[in-house]
Amino acid sequence: MIKQNLLALQIVIPLIAAPLCILLRRRALVWGFAVLVCWLTFGISVVLLRQVLETGLVSYEMGGWAAPWGIEYRADPLSAFVLLFVSGIGAIVLSSAGLKDTALDEIPVSRQYLFFTLYLLCLTGLLGITITGDLFNVFVFLEISALSSYGLIGLGGRRQALPAAFQYLVMGTIGATFILIGIGLMYMMTGTLNMADMAERLVMADGGRTALVAFGFLTVGIGIKMALFPLHIWLPNAYAYAPSLVTAFLAATATKVSVYILLRFVFSVFGVTFAFETLGLGGVLMFLSLLGIFVASTVAIFQTNIKRMLAYSSVAQIGYMVLGISFASTTGLVAGIVHLFNHALIKGGLFMAMGCVMLRLKSVDIEDMAGIGRKMPFTMAAWAVGGLGLIGIPATAGFISKWYLIRAALEQNWWIVAVMVLISSLLAVIYVWRVIETAFFKEPSARAREAREAPLSMLLPTWVLVGATLFFGVMTSTSAGVAGRAAEVLLRVIP
Repeated sequence: MIKQNLLALQIVIPLIAAPLCILLRRRALVWGFAVLVCWLTFGISVVLLRQVLETGLVSYEMGGWAAPWGIEYRADPLSAFVLLFVSGIGAIVLSSAGLKDTALDEIPVSRQYLFFTLYLLCLTGLLGITITGDLFNVFVFLEISALSSYGLIGLGGRRQALPAAFQYLVMGTIGATFILIGIGLMYMMTGTLNMADMAERLVMADGGRTALVAFGFLTVGIGIKMALFPLHIWLPNAYAYAPSLVTAFLAATATKVSVYILLRFVFSVFGVTFAFETLGLGGVLMFLSLLGIFVASTVAIFQTNIKRMLAYSSVAQIGYMVLGISFASTTGLVAGIVHLFNHALIKGGLFMAMGCVMLRLKSVDIEDMAGIGRKMPFTMAAWAVGGLGLIGIPATAGFISKWYLIRAALEQNWWIVAVMVLISSLLAVIYVWRVIETAFFKEPSARAREAREAPLSMLLPTWVLVGATLFFGVMTSTSAGVAGRAAEVLLRVIP
C-alpha cells in the first residue's frame, strides 16, 4: 500500500512545492528547497521502477474511487522508465543552478523565484502525463507542463525569447486543441476516459469514421507537441533563445514525454492492429521520420548558433525514435524507447555544456567559440563526448539506439532503411566536428581569450549526464533490458 501511495506522491510533492517557492523568494532558500523536492521525486521514481520490474503493474485509485469511475494512476515498465529519467534529469539540471556564478544568472534576479515555481510545475505536468491512466488527465497535465514551459522560455533577458515563447504558445495551443478534440471523440464512442477500459471498449465497438477522425486529431496534435517533422517549427527558436537551464531541461524531457503519449495512445489504447494494419500508420511514420532525420540534420550543419544547431539535431533525433515505433516490432520499439532515455542523457549534457559556455562567453555563436577548448577544456571535453554519443560511436549510449534500429530494419529485410540510418550518422559527424574543430583547433576569439573554466557546480552535473552516456553505452543490459520489458507490454507479449 505504501508503494502504491508513491504514485500519488510523485505528483503531489512537486505540485505543492511549486507555489511555496513564491513564498520563499530568496535565491539560496528557494534553490535548496526546489533541489530537495526534485531529488525526492527522483527517489520515488527509482522505488517505483524497482517495484514494477519485480511485481508488475502498480496502480493507485485517487480518492478510493475504483477505475474506470475514478481517476487511476498506473505505473508499468514504460511509464516507470520515463518517470525515472524525467525526474532524474530534472534534479540534475536544477542542481547545476547553484547559489552564484551559474547559468541561473541568465535570468534577472527579480524573476528567479518564478523560474523555480514554473520549473516544478513543468516537472509536475510531465510526470503527471506519464503516470496517469485517465485520458482527460493527460490533457490537464499536458497543459500544466505547456503553460509553465511558455513562461520558462520567456524568463530570459534576451529580446528574442518572448517571440519564441509566443510561437511555442500558438503551436502548442493548436496541438493541445487537436488532442482534446480527439479525446472528446473517443469519449463519445466509448463513454469512458480510463485508458485501459477504453482499449477494451474500442475492441468491441465499431467506431468507423469517428475512430478514424479521433486517431487523426490525436496523431497530429501529439506530432506538434513532440516536434515531429514537419510539425517542428516552434522548437528551434524555443531552444535557441530560452535560458540555458530551461533548454537543457525541456530538450531532455518535454519532447520525450510527448513521444511517450504517442506510444501510449497507439499501442495501449487503439492497438497495433487498428493503427498499423488497418490505417497503415507505420509507413507514414517511417516516411516522416526518415525525411526529418535527413532534412533536420542537413539544416543543423549550416547553423552558427550552437543551441539552434542542437535544436535541429533534436528534430532529427525524434525521427530516430519515431522510426523505431514505425516498425511495430519488439526490436523496433526497444530502439525507440531506449533512444528516449539515451537522447535525454546526451542532449541534456550537450545543452548543459552550452550553458557553461554561455556563462563565460555570453554567446554560443560558433565564431565566438573559436579556441574556447583551451580556456574551458573540461566543458568542451564534455561537449565532445556528448557529440560522440549523438553520432552513435561505439561505447556510447547513442550507438545502442542505432544498433537496435538497424537490427529492427534488417529483421524485416528493409536494407535501404538500415543503410539510411548509417548514412544519417555521417551528417551528425559534420555538425559535431564543426564545433570540435572550432573549439580546439582555431585561434581564440576575442571573447574566448577572456574566458575561464565553468564553476564546479555546473561541471559536475554536466559530467554526470555525459558520463551516463558512456556508462549506458557499455552497460547496455540495464536500459535496453527495461526498454525490452516495456516493448513487450506495449505489444502485449506479456500481461
